[in-house]
Order: sequence, then C-alpha cells, then structure tokens
Amino acid sequence: MKKLEVKNMTKRFGGLVAVDDLSFKVEEGSIFGLIGPNGAGKTTVFNSITRFYNPEEGEVILRTKGSKIDLLDYKTHQIADLGLARTFQNVELFGKMTVLDNMLVGAHNNIKTNFLIEGFRLPGFKKKENQAKTKAMEILNFLGLKKLAHQFADSQPYGVQKLLELGRVLMSEPEIILLDEPAAGMNDSETDKLSDLLLKIRDEYNLTVFLVEHDMGLVMDICDEIVVINFGKSIMQGTPKEIQVSPEVQEAYLGGDDEF
Repeated sequence: MKKLEVKNMTKRFGGLVAVDDLSFKVEEGSIFGLIGPNGAGKTTVFNSITRFYNPEEGEVILRTKGSKIDLLDYKTHQIADLGLARTFQNVELFGKMTVLDNMLVGAHNNIKTNFLIEGFRLPGFKKKENQAKTKAMEILNFLGLKKLAHQFADSQPYGVQKLLELGRVLMSEPEIILLDEPAAGMNDSETDKLSDLLLKIRDEYNLTVFLVEHDMGLVMDICDEIVVINFGKSIMQGTPKEIQVSPEVQEAYLGGDDEF
C-alpha cells in the first residue's frame, strides 16, 4: 500500500493564495479527512494532487516500500496508473449510457491492448472486456446497484449517481481514493449508509480513503485523522476528538463559541 504526503504546497491564482505552504500526511489504510469552511481551498488541494492544477511550490509524495514518487512530475492522465483515483463535487457521469457502461469507463486504464486487437475485437480484447464486465457487476452488487446495471445513468436518483461514481472509481483498482464531498446532496439516511459503505470499502478493498466533506457527522464518525485548513493554511491535524476540542478549529468554523 501507499502513503501520500503533501509538503509545503502553495497554489496561487493571480494575487490570491488558495493554498498556502500546506503540509500533511495520509497514512496507508486510513480514512483521512480534509475539512475547512467554504472557500478554504479544499478542492484546490485535491485538484493539485491529481494534477488538474500546477502548484507553484511544494511536493506531493507517494511512498511505497522504499520508493518515492513526486506526483508533480506526472500529468493528469498518468495519476490513475500510479494508484490514485478521485470523484468530483459535481457528479460526472455519462447520462445516456447505462450504469454498467459507466462502470466500464473506469476500467480503461487497466485494459491494455493495441489498435489491431481493439479494432478487430480479437479474442484478447473480448477476454479483457468480459473480465471487466464481471468485475463491474461484482462492484455494483457490492454497492447494491446490480439491478440497475442496464438502466440509463441519468434516470437514477442523485444518491444512486453518487454511488455509481464511487463504483467507477473502484473499477480502476486504486490504492488511494480521493472523494470530493461524497455526501453532498444526500439525506440523513443515505449519509448513514455511505458512512458504513466507506468503512467497508476501506477494509474489503484494502485501500486508503481521503475525503473532503462538509458533513461533520460523517467525518467525525469514520475518519482516523483529519487536517483542518482555512484560507489555504493548515490549522491543525489530529484525531476527530482532538479536532472537536481545538479552540483554533472552533474559531474557524463557529467563531469560537462552541464545539462541533
């Protein structure tokens, strides 16, 4: 498994410093939360890690068994091959494709063929395609979506679409998944189910979960460790209990009047 480390990251947009000398570590096998008030720079951090943005300063280090990779040396389309996959704040599905076909999109980086094999649909391609379909159905079953496999994605409720996007991430066989507000738009019952599901995903798929989330109940229930940022700067990193009683965190969120 892999450990993710952000070291002294700074990202500017003109005169605005969106991320300011930010450092934190995400331990392998953990559920790690990144929280902060609106506009704190959370999504900018995700976009920088996954190479949609280019930070002006800092490193994004992936460590595994003695090796060290700086993700900033790679392009966006190479990140999945390094074992990272992500979701976005807004659901990014192909609405007029079926649930199953949306899942298969997530397997593209694991189906390595060539033009002739794909163009003529030779046995090698068909074998990989069938393997991907089998895997997709297994993940849909895990998520409770198997019966929806042949329905169009845009005909599904929002909560189901969020789960489908999560399933598509699992299709890429990641070691670290980055989830940008996975509970956004969900009701209390859906959020409770999502909490249980993320714990199951971490344990059964043996991966690390790194999430940005505004639902503090979910964050405090499932995260092993949390980093809090405000105006792009780190306020503190610690366990949920440490975060809840921190005067600095209370000030950032609530003006210092109360705990979470």
